[in-house]
Amino acid sequence: MAGNSQRRGRRLTPKAGAPKGTGGKNKDSLAGRGRTLPADERPWHKAYSGTEKLPQRTAWKQDKERRAAAEEGRAPKIGQPGTKDTTWGKGGGRGTPTTKGRGGKPAGGRSGPRVAPGRKANPAKDSPELLVGRNPVLESLRTQVPATALYTAQGIDIDDRVKEIVRTAADRGIAILEVSRAELDRMTGGVLHQGVGLQVPPFAYEPFDDLVAAALEQAAPLLVALDGVTDPRNLGAVIRSAAAFGAQGVFVPERRAAGITATAWRTSAGAAARVPVAQVTNLTRSLKACKDAGFVVVGLDADGQTDLYDLEAAVGPLVVVVGSEGRGLSRLVGETCDLTVSIPMVSDVESLNASVAAAVTLAEVARRRSVEA
Repeated sequence: MAGNSQRRGRRLTPKAGAPKGTGGKNKDSLAGRGRTLPADERPWHKAYSGTEKLPQRTAWKQDKERRAAAEEGRAPKIGQPGTKDTTWGKGGGRGTPTTKGRGGKPAGGRSGPRVAPGRKANPAKDSPELLVGRNPVLESLRTQVPATALYTAQGIDIDDRVKEIVRTAADRGIAILEVSRAELDRMTGGVLHQGVGLQVPPFAYEPFDDLVAAALEQAAPLLVALDGVTDPRNLGAVIRSAAAFGAQGVFVPERRAAGITATAWRTSAGAAARVPVAQVTNLTRSLKACKDAGFVVVGLDADGQTDLYDLEAAVGPLVVVVGSEGRGLSRLVGETCDLTVSIPMVSDVESLNASVAAAVTLAEVARRRSVEA
């Protein structure tokens, strides 16, 4: 219509906006995770055509697809098990389905489907965790890490470690389940498991208020707080030191910090079963609650204003705050502390590892308290 192009408020651009892309972020997120396996190489997919033993679940999927295809009068969309070599060979190196080693044999020193390394689904927060590897599993069983099941791969090479693993699990009444190597590969998401996996339950955290109340019932209340420690090995080591030097509990933030995993259990050498651990939503608020309850909050800092050997507050109710591995104490946590304490060192080393610093501090606190007793 004449004159429309001159009306006020007319639209000068098309309604549809410019197309938006991911900018390569999706591609970058897959970096280092290995190739995506085709459907015929996935033991849990109905199109699986590998040479390994077919998992029961996959066989059920294929049978279901055959029945559906028969009713609809079409060809079933399933794989042909045994037609594609998806195993590691018996040669001297690691190969691909078409790689041949010496003597024409497939290259590789393992057996089992080649699940892409790193392709591991994120488990639910409250789901059991699978600890794998012969040495980690054996150490965990030796240190009484709680476990609900032991998985062993069929045809596993039995050595002294495997014998002790099975014997210890049986003595503790842990269910021992033999599964195919393909199934264990699927459960671990391609992580090297050496034929064994130990299922550990989610850790039962102590309510923070109960942790503080229980500590105050002791003659010398002592708690340890971790500010952003992300390495579960450091967390486990701190818990072990807390148990050794008489602390009544440890509390950590829920976010951006390590929780009690199988690795933390193993590093704590079973101390996590004896020392209550709480998770808190806001560490600063929790420290203020401790101060209101009568605790002196002390933060470990390389530039602390008080020398550890001059810490007179060590004999009273105390909370020792350990900073993260890289940045140390966060600003808000540092401002909340009543004191910041430094550990005297004779060399030019800038700082100690978080768990080592915690152990040194707790040892000095225990020494002072034993002298005052």
